[in-house]
Amino acid sequence: MRTSLFRGGPGRVTAREAAERTGHRPAGGAGGAVLLDVRETREWRAGHAPGALHLPLSALAAGAPLPREAQGRPLIVVCRSGNRSRQAVDLLTARGADAVDVAGGMRDWVRAGLPVVDDRGEDGTIA
Repeated sequence: MRTSLFRGGPGRVTAREAAERTGHRPAGGAGGAVLLDVRETREWRAGHAPGALHLPLSALAAGAPLPREAQGRPLIVVCRSGNRSRQAVDLLTARGADAVDVAGGMRDWVRAGLPVVDDRGEDGTIA
């Protein structure tokens, strides 16, 4: 049986907790999770967390597999505000994934002062 990184299974984390668990901000050994952005491509291109992986909710709902780098790893799922990521967590946990979502989404990520880049690696914005 696999042990959950997220003590208690599906749930929500803050943007700061997400950053710590995905290595965007040091946190005493809590890293190792993958940040999975489920916004649509236009939103992703405008701005996303550096190192995040992209899989739109529409593709996930249609049965698309996780990116290879995310398979078998704990997932922290993010969207713009937290609504789509919550839906994605439901789909992912039904598939057996270890996943939580970011309460407040990328909006709270930015409010927490965390980095955002566009598809060219330059300063991004949240669309």
